[in-house]
Amino acid sequence: IAARRVERDAYDWYRRRADDTEESEFKAVLLHNANEERDRASMLLEWIRRRGPRFDKELRDYLFTDKPIAEVEHTAMGRT
Repeated sequence: IAARRVERDAYDWYRRRADDTEESEFKAVLLHNANEERDRASMLLEWIRRRGPRFDKELRDYLFTDKPIAEVEHTAMGRT
């Protein structure tokens, strides 16, 4: 989980720097790096999902839905 936090923080760091710069070439480099961190975070999540049945179930419950997250939580917990 700590590794996932590192990837997320790195992504956020690059995005914030890109938002703060006016120099277009530098912004492009920062956004490229942010995307690379997002890719790494996605791969790490998939690796964890494949090794954890409960994590797999939770991802299937919460991801790829347009429903409000709190509504999904209530449904997952058996509360409607």
